[in-house]
Amino acid sequence: MLQFSFTLYTLYGITWQIYEIIGKPQRKLDDFFYYLCAMKQEKGSFRGREVSAWLALLPIAVLVGMLALVIKVFGSDAIEGGSQVSLLVASSVAALIAVGLCKCKWSVLEDAIVENIRTSASAIIILLLIGAIAGTWMLSGVVPALMYYGLQIIHPSVFLAVACLICAVVAIVTGSSWTTIATIGVALMGIGEAQGYSEGWVAGAIISGAYFGDKMSALSDTTVLASSTVRVQLFSHIKYMSITTIPSFVLALIVFFIVSLLQSTNNSVQIAELSTTLQNTFNISAWLLIVPVVTMLLIVRRLPALVTLFLSVVMAGVAMIIAQPEIVREIGGSGEFSGFRALMRVCSTSTAIETGNATINELVATSGMQGMLNTIWLVLCAMCFGGVMSGSGMLSAITRLFARFVYRTASVVASTLATGIFANLVTADQYISIIITGNTFRELYEKRGLEGRLLSRSVEDTATVTSVLVPWNSCGMTQSTVLGVATLTYLPYCLFNLISPLMSLLMAIVGYKIVRKDEHNEQ
Repeated sequence: MLQFSFTLYTLYGITWQIYEIIGKPQRKLDDFFYYLCAMKQEKGSFRGREVSAWLALLPIAVLVGMLALVIKVFGSDAIEGGSQVSLLVASSVAALIAVGLCKCKWSVLEDAIVENIRTSASAIIILLLIGAIAGTWMLSGVVPALMYYGLQIIHPSVFLAVACLICAVVAIVTGSSWTTIATIGVALMGIGEAQGYSEGWVAGAIISGAYFGDKMSALSDTTVLASSTVRVQLFSHIKYMSITTIPSFVLALIVFFIVSLLQSTNNSVQIAELSTTLQNTFNISAWLLIVPVVTMLLIVRRLPALVTLFLSVVMAGVAMIIAQPEIVREIGGSGEFSGFRALMRVCSTSTAIETGNATINELVATSGMQGMLNTIWLVLCAMCFGGVMSGSGMLSAITRLFARFVYRTASVVASTLATGIFANLVTADQYISIIITGNTFRELYEKRGLEGRLLSRSVEDTATVTSVLVPWNSCGMTQSTVLGVATLTYLPYCLFNLISPLMSLLMAIVGYKIVRKDEHNEQ
């Protein structure tokens, strides 16, 4: 099937290169954003005939059908190949429709695919570094130390609420849900499982807190992107967004607190056993906490994510060689270059150590950069599908369907929310979803006299927070891999992410703090 997909791409590429003769035209960056958002109708000739919305839904139907079958057949192993092939097959169907029926130039689709993949390059490198961090932070003793102290401090009767709050604070300070989940979140995951919570509840609390903090932080790239796309001042956007975001978070926090109180706390023996095992396996020391503290300081100083993550890997690697000599010898063997071999293996491949406790064995097992390869493969295939759908104009044709049902303010907001969720499902990338939704509805909001900050808030209430709930979205894939919990397993427990769109719709229906924009008042 994979070969068939690539063969289709190759055949159409050759056919249209011969037909066009002239060769591939050069495009400017703003042409790509046109392909992405379909905002410049005068350039429509690049695409050929306009795609009907119902025809554009065919690749979506193929993708949904194939993914449903893959998940049913392979279950949690769907990411190991089945999902990727499904995305390529759906991309082939979209390309067939665009080139064969709508006379779209192959070069347009190719450019859109290439640009999509180009924009995901930094995310791919970040994924690799996160894999290295997972390995070095674990076997250097950083995560075990956080787990050990957390088991002593955080009482099981309040764990979920505390975990959610901790992740929220860290994400607000750092502006990054990904970094929060990959560092503090991993440690909290181990603590929660040790205290007897199901992995779904723990992952849900971690993700809820991290995405709340990400939304409300002025350092967040998604927050800045949403406000700039809609042309709203950043702090005005954050302040207006708090009307829906804070109530959603409070509701989620209350549920996490109630569930924590109802959780059986008869795990003192197990907690003591796990703490002892951690102490016997690792050299637990408060000095190891320097690594996460310095990492957070680097993030606060707004160093580039790639630089920060790389430095964090280096620090954890040095800590591993100094603080965990026994583990270094176990992984790297004996000899002059034992430390170097251990460090390379921990960063790049799967490692496991015997602790004498099955639970701890599972918690401290790491897969390094190698463990991220399936996720990266899925990201590339998802970017390919998103590129074909956006470059052919199919995505914009589908989003225009929503505009037909817009009559009142509530329906405008509902259409925006639906488009944000839909874009996350189709493009598999929250950044593209934010751009598409913001640009698609900006003119409509202006014509209806609605404030731009209402649009930017609606975009964030869906495109940002629901991305992690989609198994093939870059966010869903990443957090599932980092936490070791399948997306569909933690989805029902990501209460903040589920409540946010509903809260946004409720506020629109009741009309709370929604006013018409003064014609003479520029946003």
